[in-house]
Amino acid sequence: MPPRARRSRTIVGPPRPRGTAWPGHSRICTYRRPAGPWLPVVFNHRMSNADRHALIAQAVRESGSATVQELAELTGASEMTIRRDLDALAAQGVLERVRGGARTLLLRGEEPPFAFRSREAVDAKRRIAAEVASIVADGETVVLDSGTTCVEVARLLRHRPVTVMPLSLQAIHVLSDPPGPAALMVPGGRPRAAEGALTGPLTLASLAALRFDTAIVGCCGLSAAEGLTAYDLDDAAVKKAVIASARRIVVATDGSKLGRTAHAYVGPSALLHTLVTDTAAPADEVAALEGAGTVVKSV
Repeated sequence: MPPRARRSRTIVGPPRPRGTAWPGHSRICTYRRPAGPWLPVVFNHRMSNADRHALIAQAVRESGSATVQELAELTGASEMTIRRDLDALAAQGVLERVRGGARTLLLRGEEPPFAFRSREAVDAKRRIAAEVASIVADGETVVLDSGTTCVEVARLLRHRPVTVMPLSLQAIHVLSDPPGPAALMVPGGRPRAAEGALTGPLTLASLAALRFDTAIVGCCGLSAAEGLTAYDLDDAAVKKAVIASARRIVVATDGSKLGRTAHAYVGPSALLHTLVTDTAAPADEVAALEGAGTVVKSV
């Protein structure tokens, strides 16, 4: 009796060298070619739910749409698992569920949803957050902008004797549950749908009434030529008020945002005292920002 054939799945994507691991899988890729081009194959692989969700979200975002079968081939999961994943991601506002698959909710130039961004560059955001937290001295008053990187900063400031006014529901939750040594100040405002960022006249009034030692600002785009930009006009107005309310401005963002320009202008890069980013930031943009007077820390 011939030996039982090993089960395999075909992974969609560019071939990799023999003996190298396919991203998100625990085993080694091999290749076969019964006919046509070489295709990477993975045997007995494992992928966490978080990694699979991130891969699905990225595939749908980049291609515009994807079928259940295509995503099953991409991840190595069953079609039943993929359908459950798509339902979960649709409930989070990451994508839109359609018959037989999913499609992106994003228009060109639109900001990805918070749930999607929270899965991107997680390690880099945590390194950035640690560096930002080290810049803040005990006893300081801090205004903390919205965004996924600023939420990571909130996790670290919660354990410090500082006064923090966060501008997102996510950071408020982190700083208040359970309460830590940090003194929490909660502004007024209207949360942006699916984002939790506080905007509107109540938020602007809260910022105008106070002065802070340090403002920690997130961004959608930053360049020496175009300055600091945001996707949302209300969010841009809040960032302007944040910058006006603080003695020192620290921008915390991963390198993918450098050199990018969103359509809502916040201010010139000369307003920024310090930029904390990761080592993937484009070197020419880092050099240009340093030339404009911003201190850049890459972690």
